[in-house]
Amino acid sequence: MPVFHARSRESVIATPAYLVYSSRRVAPLLLLGFASGLPLALTGGTLQAWATVELVDLQAIGFLTLVGSAYTLKFLWAPLVDRYAPPWLGRRRGWILATQLGLAAAIAAMGLFPPSSALLALSLLAVLVAFLSATQDIAFDAYRTEVLTPAERGAGAAVSVLGYRIAMLVSGGLALIIADAWIGWQAMYVVMGAAMAALAIATFFAPEPDTPAAAPRNLSEAIRGPMREFFSRKGAYVLLALIVLYKLGDAFAGALSTTFLIRGAGYSATEVGAVNKVMGLAATIVGALVGGSLLARLGLYRSLMVFGLAQAVSNLSYWLIAVTPKNLVLMASAIGFENLCGGMGTAAFVALMMGLCNARFTATQYALLSALSAVGRTYLAGPLAPPLVQAFGWPGFFLVTVVIALPGLWLLYLRREAIRELDRPITS
Repeated sequence: MPVFHARSRESVIATPAYLVYSSRRVAPLLLLGFASGLPLALTGGTLQAWATVELVDLQAIGFLTLVGSAYTLKFLWAPLVDRYAPPWLGRRRGWILATQLGLAAAIAAMGLFPPSSALLALSLLAVLVAFLSATQDIAFDAYRTEVLTPAERGAGAAVSVLGYRIAMLVSGGLALIIADAWIGWQAMYVVMGAAMAALAIATFFAPEPDTPAAAPRNLSEAIRGPMREFFSRKGAYVLLALIVLYKLGDAFAGALSTTFLIRGAGYSATEVGAVNKVMGLAATIVGALVGGSLLARLGLYRSLMVFGLAQAVSNLSYWLIAVTPKNLVLMASAIGFENLCGGMGTAAFVALMMGLCNARFTATQYALLSALSAVGRTYLAGPLAPPLVQAFGWPGFFLVTVVIALPGLWLLYLRREAIRELDRPITS
């Protein structure tokens, strides 16, 4: 296996599970995760809401969805983040700080251009914000991967998810309230820009990795090296298939969950919003935090297997809703359980992707793995879920999603030794 990080064995096994979240390497990821999540809604749903309020043409609002393309394409310039570094705060934090300051200025500048009279300028700024935000994500994912010990990866993933989700609530929900009821849309964007500038302080206090890896020697190596290194590993193709399949059953179950609860189970939009969205989000966060803590005790392979089995079984919660008369308590309990298990699986899955990255090419390899992980959700679950529902009905569909989860667990079992190896510190 390649050398990922030089760690002492004591650093991996000495941290008790209940203390892992207080680690000097884990705790700062809450604010860094918040900074990573803050810009997303400001160029997505919040921007669309502003344009809608200002009576912008519907066709023009539709084109605003293209602003977020940078998040999908970020692997294209990830090699630049691997190869080059700003001359301050190290190879990863330097990029994080540079993008945070750029984001602060660009988000605040969006407040200077109302969509009703300056839509083009506002759209161009939104594209810039999305590009800087995607670049911050590249650097943050690389930093998180390199700074954490193997035992801290699950907790680091959970804390990052918590910060990210809170930020999306702030910039997606709270921002609309601030703009509509208090200070207006333009001032709200200025406030969000100031918040991003304040978050940059956390980057100064975040620690450097214990043994920073050397950067690729040139841009050619930064572009070709990540793929060459990954495919030099035994069973590389199986690992890539595992990345696609591990959460596929979860993705199929969630693809039409809102439609099922409203159309198939007969719940109102208010009930679904309160339970599936609010409570579901809370359960996902709790699941990620619990999963991160348990991962420090169980290790990566056992966590992936246990949480993966829980994910598969939890899809039966939707089946239970489908075959049971309408019952709000049952629906809330089932949704909470499914999201709890999904959050645990997410913590372990992100830890797996971190463990699979070589420290010299972390930015590029993580960007590629995260893009690959979206294949099942975007290109399989979305298009294939409706015909499966038509073929089997809602109860049968959710039973099928349990079966869909099994191939990923089989691949996990096949590569169990390689994944166990990711928990073992390797010194260079």
